[in-house]
Amino acid sequence: MLSRRGFVSCAVCAAVGMVASGADAVAQTPGVVRTVLQKTEFPGDKYVCILMTAEFDAGLKVARHTHPGVESTVLVAGGGTLSVKGQPDRVMAAGDGFQIPPEVPHAFQVGSEKVRLAITYIVEKDKPLSSPAPE
Repeated sequence: MLSRRGFVSCAVCAAVGMVASGADAVAQTPGVVRTVLQKTEFPGDKYVCILMTAEFDAGLKVARHTHPGVESTVLVAGGGTLSVKGQPDRVMAAGDGFQIPPEVPHAFQVGSEKVRLAITYIVEKDKPLSSPAPE
């Protein structure tokens, strides 16, 4: 039987996995709305830059995961706690930003208000945008 944490982890990966593989549509997950604003392929076959917005419902736990490239994020509204492997947890608020290096496990616990994010990914285009990472 799939635990709640396992379900959320699978749901997050399913919600964003199609993006880097070339699909323009983004599957949606309950409590999560993602919108791809622009996608630009770099010269050659390896990387793509994806600009998107994301909204997470209050209290949502974004399970620990990785990306096959750099994630750069700014919190537009709301806040929560960012957990990155090898770093102390960071309490984030609107206006704060962060970057996650390739393949570094991280998670986000949304606070008491809905969070809106502006995200840029520079990732390998033939890999899933997000993959679960063990605790």
